[in-house]
Amino acid sequence: MLITSWNVNSVRARISNILDYLKKSKTDILMLQEIKTEEINFPFAEFKKVGYNSYVFGQKSYNGVAFISKVKIDEVKTDFLVDERKQSRVIVGDIQYKKNSIKLVNIYVPNGNPIDTDKYDFKKNWLNLFNLKIKKALIKNKNIIIGGDFNIIPEKIDVHDYKKYENDALFKLEIRKKFLELINLGFHDIYRYYNKEKQEYTFWDYTSGAWPKNNGLRIDHFLVSNNILDKIKNVNINKNPRSKVKPSDHTPIELLIN
Repeated sequence: MLITSWNVNSVRARISNILDYLKKSKTDILMLQEIKTEEINFPFAEFKKVGYNSYVFGQKSYNGVAFISKVKIDEVKTDFLVDERKQSRVIVGDIQYKKNSIKLVNIYVPNGNPIDTDKYDFKKNWLNLFNLKIKKALIKNKNIIIGGDFNIIPEKIDVHDYKKYENDALFKLEIRKKFLELINLGFHDIYRYYNKEKQEYTFWDYTSGAWPKNNGLRIDHFLVSNNILDKIKNVNINKNPRSKVKPSDHTPIELLIN
């Protein structure tokens, strides 16, 4: 089974690229972030035509997350985390794996910039609440995969020039510690687990020639709980969609479960 996470930066603006990706990758489940639309305007029909059902938690113009899936997703919930601003940032669901279920948690973490505003405090509070929710979820089901746009650069190797991001909410030490706290609940950053020293990115800004210069960041992640670590066959950052016309500034990260 192939599971993909991709911040598409507007599902309607990027629909042609998304459909092209589905056709070529044949991914089983696509976890979308920043869909930037309410459910009423979501392109359900376009995905249905190519064999995918959609499970959507939308918001007008901003945020929003969704599952696009060939396989049935059960127990889909959009109230896993209700933040103080009531933003659409988390959708969860269960997929069957042999006699057990795996809980998929699709997230879009707040950016948090600028750091001298309440946006940064909101990000810290959001991560504290999310970590607490995951800790409780692990009591009921130890098979959990968290995927999405974390808006966190875990280490220096995960950014083209870490010195430029020392006062950025994506790389602030206390934010990176929140990421580590989450991992310490019983997860692995699966990309780094398989690629100890490799320097690859999932995001390139639209400005300053970031894409052709490869001035990127690794901020999109899959965290896999220890209980199912041995079921993961491979993880891959697929850069092809970033090179398309009218691309998202993020590119897909793909998780293969054996």
